[in-house]
Amino acid sequence: MKKIVLLIVVLASFGFTANYYYPIDGYALTGIKRLAYLERVKSGEIKSHRIPPGAFRPLDSIKLNLVDRRHEVGDVPEVDPELQDRIEGLFRGLDKNYSMTVLDMTEGRPLRYAQHRETAGYQPGSVGKLVVLTAFFNQLCQIFPEGDFEVRRALLKKKIVKAGNWALHDHHTVPIYDLETEKLVKRTIRATDEFTLYEWLDHMVSVSNNGAASVVWREAVLMHVFQGHYPDLTFEEGEEYFKNTPKSELSKMAIDLVNAPLRELGITEDEWRLGKFFTTGAGNYIPGRDGSIGSPIGLIKFVIALEKGEVVDEKSSLEMKRLLYMTDRRIRYAASKSLDSAAVYFKSGSLYSCDKNKPGPCGKYAGNKWNYMNSVAIVEHPDGTRYAVCLMTNVLHKNSAYDHLMLASKIDAIMDPKDED
Repeated sequence: MKKIVLLIVVLASFGFTANYYYPIDGYALTGIKRLAYLERVKSGEIKSHRIPPGAFRPLDSIKLNLVDRRHEVGDVPEVDPELQDRIEGLFRGLDKNYSMTVLDMTEGRPLRYAQHRETAGYQPGSVGKLVVLTAFFNQLCQIFPEGDFEVRRALLKKKIVKAGNWALHDHHTVPIYDLETEKLVKRTIRATDEFTLYEWLDHMVSVSNNGAASVVWREAVLMHVFQGHYPDLTFEEGEEYFKNTPKSELSKMAIDLVNAPLRELGITEDEWRLGKFFTTGAGNYIPGRDGSIGSPIGLIKFVIALEKGEVVDEKSSLEMKRLLYMTDRRIRYAASKSLDSAAVYFKSGSLYSCDKNKPGPCGKYAGNKWNYMNSVAIVEHPDGTRYAVCLMTNVLHKNSAYDHLMLASKIDAIMDPKDED
């Protein structure tokens, strides 16, 4: 059995700095410049103790786990009684505001599924960026519906788009690597910044940059509107379109556009929906509508569809999974030392609020009005253990990152095949 490590974590471990994704050897394929920096780290040219062993998997090692098992699972498998009992045991005596779904998809073993308060609704926070990611790849498929995926990749790699006011304002920094000077800087996005589509996607997922998420959503809207003209569309043409289109029309189209792929996957509006852009700058162009919500059942349905290759199509599903691969210091659920040797595909999100009229302490990531923290993780161990976890919490007055970390260690022990010997 894997040892459950009780970790004394310094405050910095709960920080929310850059956690780079996409396989390190992916620079030539994607043109994401920060990967060139990480290649120097991997080669030993740049020393770093931040990257765990599980972060060094190459591109060709990343596979979809359920492509060959599609016939075994629909939207969600039946609950496995033994696994269900062990998962429920983790939450006995805990605050009721914990919800989770977990799926064991280890090859050579029957699929096992368990859940706890799986339909409870939470504000998804940055987990909602997975919805934007899906919508973007869906619209990319609409432009290039046939032929090799490399035609779509070429657009991601070559098309450069400007941030504009859409990306303002966000405190999350992004890594910017200069290939000529070989210097890496981290700073907030400016309206004048320009990146390739691949880099905008990477900024949205890897460091959870809100400005990048708004830009990616904007580009999905523009792909939908301009179709075949999109590859040559200029920033000015896009701005002119948004200026001349009623905001009510834009709002309905943009919200429907990002949520439609979820409905096609069998995820209902109450299980997961996204209702507004991630920055005030983007909201000035396109107002929100109907609010956002997420649930563990909605999230696990998405993960299952992704692993089956059914989010847009198989090549798109694989590319999205690559973008979720963590290749730097891990946070929250993914910070568990039990996962150091594992490949982890991860997205987390949080949203907190303080009300001075409510009792109890309140602070950053420790709200007293609400205090959402969510983790979606696919874990792949070298011994072949494969499983997915969708954990959502709303525990007031405290930073729940440590709770997520400790639950990760306990869940990893439960999912270890040797635990049953």
